[in-house]
Amino acid sequence: MNWLNLISAVCLLGGAASCLFGAIGLLTFPDVAARLQAATKPQTLGLILVLIGSAVRLDVRDASGLILVGLFQALTAPVLAQLVGRAAYRAGSVREETLDADDLAKRIERERGRTL
Repeated sequence: MNWLNLISAVCLLGGAASCLFGAIGLLTFPDVAARLQAATKPQTLGLILVLIGSAVRLDVRDASGLILVGLFQALTAPVLAQLVGRAAYRAGSVREETLDADDLAKRIERERGRTL
């Protein structure tokens, strides 16, 4: 077996497993904050591993496009998770007893004080 085939197979299987565990967490975790963790971190890692596994078997010119896809995913997933988390918090979907620190509540109160 060729080393490139082995590296590619390990990355592809690891990426698929990471995506699977993220999907299971998304379905089983109890609250929005935990589901956001499952929706972003393992999914991003899984996609990057799949892209690496695919890029190993491609030419450098073709693999450069996959690098851009991975970079775009790594940059946009945290931003999207933060926006969804803020919207869920403002809608009252986050259980406050599960939060260690609640800095957003202080900021929302300050913003309300300015608009009144």
